[in-house]
Amino acid sequence: MTRVNTLHERWSSDPAYTEAYDSMADEFAVAHALIEARTRAGLSQAELAERMETSQSVVARMESGRHLPSTRSLQRYARAVGAKLNIALVPAG
Repeated sequence: MTRVNTLHERWSSDPAYTEAYDSMADEFAVAHALIEARTRAGLSQAELAERMETSQSVVARMESGRHLPSTRSLQRYARAVGAKLNIALVPAG
């Protein structure tokens, strides 16, 4: 099986891929932060969903990086993993 990192490296030489990938940087950063927080808490997606009183598929969608979850959803996620939501605006560049 080909690893995702290997595919990413191979496809990065394609300008269209790079542009599409870069346009989703915020979504990927949020997804990474969510997965990292859940992993630190030692929870599966199903266990987290139970704490959030939602379904595992909702957690999977939040962690997919395909869209940005609402602030309310991020707050529920943070509480469920025993974390505090901290949103910051940093200078671009």
